[in-house]
Amino acid sequence: MRDYTAGAIAPQSVDELTASFSADRANRVARNAVTSMNVHAAARDVARMRTYHDTFGVSRKRTGKVTNQRHSGRCWMFSAFNVARAATMELLDVDDFEFSQAFGFFYDKLEKFNVGLEYVIETAGLPIDSREVADLLEHSMGDGNYYPAAMNIIRKWGLVPKNAMPESACTKDADQMNAQLERLFRKSAMELRRLVAGGADMDAVRTAKDSMVAQCHQVLAVCLGEPPLTIDVEIPVGKACKVDPARLVVQEGAEADEKDGPRRLLVDRGITPREFAERYVPFDPSDYVQLEHLPGESRPFGTVYHRRFSDTMAGGVPVRFLNVPFEVLEDAAVASLRAGVPCEMACDVGQQFPRRIEDFPGVLACDTMDYEGLFGVDLSMSREDMLDARETRNTHAMTFQGVQLGDDGRPVAWRIENSWGEDSCKDGYLVASAEWYRTYGGEVVVRREFVPAEYLELWDSAPVVEVEPWTNVGCALAPRA
Repeated sequence: MRDYTAGAIAPQSVDELTASFSADRANRVARNAVTSMNVHAAARDVARMRTYHDTFGVSRKRTGKVTNQRHSGRCWMFSAFNVARAATMELLDVDDFEFSQAFGFFYDKLEKFNVGLEYVIETAGLPIDSREVADLLEHSMGDGNYYPAAMNIIRKWGLVPKNAMPESACTKDADQMNAQLERLFRKSAMELRRLVAGGADMDAVRTAKDSMVAQCHQVLAVCLGEPPLTIDVEIPVGKACKVDPARLVVQEGAEADEKDGPRRLLVDRGITPREFAERYVPFDPSDYVQLEHLPGESRPFGTVYHRRFSDTMAGGVPVRFLNVPFEVLEDAAVASLRAGVPCEMACDVGQQFPRRIEDFPGVLACDTMDYEGLFGVDLSMSREDMLDARETRNTHAMTFQGVQLGDDGRPVAWRIENSWGEDSCKDGYLVASAEWYRTYGGEVVVRREFVPAEYLELWDSAPVVEVEPWTNVGCALAPRA
């Protein structure tokens, strides 16, 4: 064992620091402020916060009501569904619509359980304390995921309106359900490892795995309710609704609107969730490109990455992303918004964010929280160093709905639709300065048409580099956001 005596703290030196601390007026002011109101409140720069406004030159007017993921890590799903619902709202000519996130949650958990056990079988020959196996046992059943995972759910399982499978106690607070799912997953993983070690053939191993997946389904049905196999659709629609006229009926007994005339209902009974998605979500879940900005010598731009064990659906489209200069990412997002199409974004939302400060709670900026002035220490780091040091990673997915451009045509600020409910942030929205997003952002998912041709060619044809799940490339979203 190495002797660290030479590097030990000298008590006399620390005593001198303590004795001299209060001699500095700034130290006394900072100490009194932080000990009474905590760091964020003491560090906020009110004068700078006042300069940020929720007005944007490029902004979507029809966005729907702000959604609420509650105490769950489903931000990626809410963001993806908020993008998808824009197409449905346009089709139906309505100002609001929401898909059932509980429906998506059910199948995400089931698919994670299944593919997680496939990874367990794949790694069954590795020691139980290997990094690969430890990572699987610790992270396979979390709530976090990526935008492409939501697209896989839409492709395979479809979508349903929120009222067809509403939120439950276990979607509003997933911790208790997750604890049981994690226990069941680890129990199942140990049983599968013993089967493989005992020489069982793959048919026997997969038969055992199928029964374990059925048990997961049982737990999910108890916690979330059974997902509907068919639904009856009855949705009030607008005058410019573009669905099959044969499925539209005049709502009997309803007063006519002076402008649009009699109220009409879309009525379509006994359809499956996949049929609902095909008919009423004019949105191609394969028509997207995931762009990331991860600078660094070990992370060259133009590289397509895939993070091992990141795919949460066996047989689904793999999760991959293209590392690009930030200007490429920004331009793609701006092009999408100019076309009236919202897009997913991800960021390290907790950085320099006074989330629960009552004055200006919805501002993300690099000049509104004066931590360095408060503490009297230099906290600055480059984005490259922050990535290498694990100081930053994507922790939360949201939806870009607007952007303000400067005289040079570059973004000045972004309007971001969150999924923490209408009472959080600024009426459910965040305002992020361009500097903040360049520092702590770094992901957008946009339709192919908004990506420059040379980068689209890389997305389609470049070899995919696979990285280990514990690297700082392609980090999964945090379980809670």
